[in-house]
Amino acid sequence: MANVKVYDMNGQPVSDLELNDAVFGIEPNTVVMHAAVVNYLANQRQGTQSTLTRTEVSGGGKKPWRQKGTGHARQGSTRSPQWRHGGVALGPKPRSYSYSLNKKVKRLALLSALSSKVADNDIVVVDAIKADEFKTKTIVNMLKALNVEEKALIVLDTNDKKVIKSAANIPGVKTTQYNTLNVYDILNHGKFIVVKDAVAKIEEVYA
Repeated sequence: MANVKVYDMNGQPVSDLELNDAVFGIEPNTVVMHAAVVNYLANQRQGTQSTLTRTEVSGGGKKPWRQKGTGHARQGSTRSPQWRHGGVALGPKPRSYSYSLNKKVKRLALLSALSSKVADNDIVVVDAIKADEFKTKTIVNMLKALNVEEKALIVLDTNDKKVIKSAANIPGVKTTQYNTLNVYDILNHGKFIVVKDAVAKIEEVYA
């Protein structure tokens, strides 16, 4: 089992924590992690893009010229795709890009992402993250004390609105809870800052 240090908000080590290898110590599977990231991004797409077909463009009710004898190609409408101001042929229409992954694949991808953070020494366990008031400086000072300079994902064990709001204005910092973790957020942020109690709950769910 991997051992990591537990820090307080001032960056001082307060204890050690043994991580469960079943959750934080598996061999990361890059294939399933990639599949999970592609799935997440696809599910975020709104799919609201839409173009007008020849039946939806206004005008074009009159045949521009007679069928024969003009020397022109025959035309039935000035709103055909080849005409200026005409409709779009085979253009995009609203659709859903979302699809689901197998539960075992999603679970393996999440465990792989968590294990990769431990393997790369990008996990930081904090004894507790508290904010007495809605103040961005509280979280900024904590990140400085922990020597976190890159994008960071802060994982809480409870829905602490003061901490969430205090971190909301910091570029590259995102807060989430242990039960809403996803592979994209874990891999998209350099540092994985997790509260000690959240580690126990993650291990309880996924071990």
